[in-house]
Amino acid sequence: MTSAASAITPETVAEHGLSPEEYARVLSALGREPNLVELGIFSVMWSEHCSYKSSRIHLKKLPTTGPQVICGPGENAGVVDIGDGQAAIFKMESHNHPSYIEPYQGAATGVGGILRDVFTMGARPIANLNALRFGRPDHPKMRHLIAGVVHGIGGYGNCVGVPTVGGEVNFHPAYDGNILVNAMTVGVADVDKIFYSAASGIGNSIVYVGSKTGRDGIHGATMASADFGGDSDEKRPTVQVGDPFTEKLLIEACLELMASDAIVAIQDMGAAGLTSSAVEMASKGGVGIELDMNAVPQRETGMTPYEMMLSESQERMLMVLKPGREDFAEAIFRKWELDFAVIGAVTETGHMVLKFNGETVCDIPLGPLADDAPLYDRPHVPTPTPAPLADVPECTDIAADLIALMGSPDIASRRWIWEQYDTQVGGDTVQRPGGDAAVVRVHGTQKALAMTTDCTPRYCFADPVMGGRQAVAEAWRNLTAVGATPLAVTNCLNFANPQRPEIMGQIVGALEGMSDACVVLDFPIVSGNVSLYNESKATGGGSAILPTPAIGAIGLLKDWTRTVGIGFRNAGDVIVLVGARKGELGQSLWLRELHGREEGAPPTVDLAETRRTGDYIRNAIEQGWISACHDVADGGLAVAIAEMALAGNIGALIDAPAPFGLAGSFFAEDQDLYVVTVDDHALLGFLAGAQAGGIEVEPIGRTTAGKRVIFELDAGDHCATLDALRSAHEGFFPTLMGADAALA
Repeated sequence: MTSAASAITPETVAEHGLSPEEYARVLSALGREPNLVELGIFSVMWSEHCSYKSSRIHLKKLPTTGPQVICGPGENAGVVDIGDGQAAIFKMESHNHPSYIEPYQGAATGVGGILRDVFTMGARPIANLNALRFGRPDHPKMRHLIAGVVHGIGGYGNCVGVPTVGGEVNFHPAYDGNILVNAMTVGVADVDKIFYSAASGIGNSIVYVGSKTGRDGIHGATMASADFGGDSDEKRPTVQVGDPFTEKLLIEACLELMASDAIVAIQDMGAAGLTSSAVEMASKGGVGIELDMNAVPQRETGMTPYEMMLSESQERMLMVLKPGREDFAEAIFRKWELDFAVIGAVTETGHMVLKFNGETVCDIPLGPLADDAPLYDRPHVPTPTPAPLADVPECTDIAADLIALMGSPDIASRRWIWEQYDTQVGGDTVQRPGGDAAVVRVHGTQKALAMTTDCTPRYCFADPVMGGRQAVAEAWRNLTAVGATPLAVTNCLNFANPQRPEIMGQIVGALEGMSDACVVLDFPIVSGNVSLYNESKATGGGSAILPTPAIGAIGLLKDWTRTVGIGFRNAGDVIVLVGARKGELGQSLWLRELHGREEGAPPTVDLAETRRTGDYIRNAIEQGWISACHDVADGGLAVAIAEMALAGNIGALIDAPAPFGLAGSFFAEDQDLYVVTVDDHALLGFLAGAQAGGIEVEPIGRTTAGKRVIFELDAGDHCATLDALRSAHEGFFPTLMGADAALA
């Protein structure tokens, strides 16, 4: 399958992931039969991973603009203004299939790829985050997958010198045969030094920089656009191999060149490698491109144009340079011991033309490859409305239930994971993993960026619209809880097979909910990624993953010293619940983990209430009234209090009423709730501010010097010691990972 002259058979077309109808479009676009190189290029550019052919029509419904937005979707990453002539550049991306096949390299190269998306635009990366979904903890393959993914993320991020500061982890049988690894990077650039990918200037040089091209990752984009039909080991050659030390050199070389005026356009070689970077640069610029494949730096002998164009070897970039700047640029990249080669030129033809050994091996009009790629409005059916929760069990011992939840897979401490990451490199990390959002200073300023990843897949499965709404609102609340003004969203939309109407219905519903939330919260989506066909026919668990529209979001603190964390700060502070309890137990972890039931509707999200309550929380933090803050999420109010107590090593006495019974009052995952601590001197101002704003507040207890969390209720006291809570909370991952825990 490497000869340009190979005959194209129906089997060859199918092997390249093209349907008969799509192949007919190829024939129409070319006016002839393609050769194998051309077929390979069409196959990757029309793959779901590159073309978004099943989702583009619905993605257009998302809000993407706002006064803070400098660049929305369509570039390598989104760009928002953070004041003082500076911009934050950020994006989230998936590397799911590669990470299931080869967890270390799959996760590592996921980090490397998202870093390139950000520094391609002129930003110095300041932080990495990740969102991970695994199957059953006791699945025979899961410990291997967890260890490989975590070590891959740490191995790449630590070596490249960018702190990994936040993320999330879920477990569910639906991910047994298809785990999710979503990576996010945030960078900072000057607004007058942002670089884009549109090629221009007829005759300008096309330059290849970075590592040499090898045979790793060929058909990676096509593989990522299909479900797993059998043994994943046979797909191992489609997984890329990363080198973080080369990536570090590439960052420094690119940023040094970017300080000059030499670059016209720049694009990293991610999914589909040289093919996608060349096509995207030329099509965005409305120009043509001609490449000399003999000039492409190669690390293996006998490589063909087919292999070079489809390789996804890592740490590579494509640039268009201004005339006469080639020698200047080459000197920089040679200094950093990186490859540099002029491999082609910008043309006026509107075609991508490839030459090899003096012959033309590819000549494709760019329109059909990019803007005119297939676009499907696939049939979809809405997810049925969840049945009301019936026969709700009652809680008889808050402390026992709380300890059990604190040690459950979705709530247990992730310390074993994040202690394998360098969270402090760069010296600007203000809040490390473990809180509502990470906070990283903008170097040399008083400002800081808060950042988070959020999604609750079980909510999205029960009700995609409400689940999509909640994912955005949760990210907004987590930024708010550390005192940041939410700015914008990136996303990674992970779903199963869009050709199944019920799955397409999940996609449409989740996007509707996300859009609703982004509009009300002034929280535009500026970048993202779509990952479909996340399901497996070779798993002992469910075939399709839960719908997982992962949200990455950033916010701005004008003064990093004003941020607050989740840990109780002082004994004797008043504990106040901000927002209204509703007692909604549907889809709660309490119901699932303690009673084995995944039932009911997820908690409702009142977006107007989200906005009003969150705006007050930020004001209260700015006023200095609040010493600690935590939003209520998985596990409900009781878990939020326990997490705050453990983070501060300070106890709590809770004497609030239980209007919805013990379970509904303390384990319901009601939305738009925050737990805050306020000292007596600030209490009057805090309560007066809440009353003036019409914000519902409920003092529910005090922090204590004792190392216990006590619920003092009319029905009797329920007491959990911090030692018991910490043992449960910290014990899950070391116990699960066994010998692998020693690697932390």
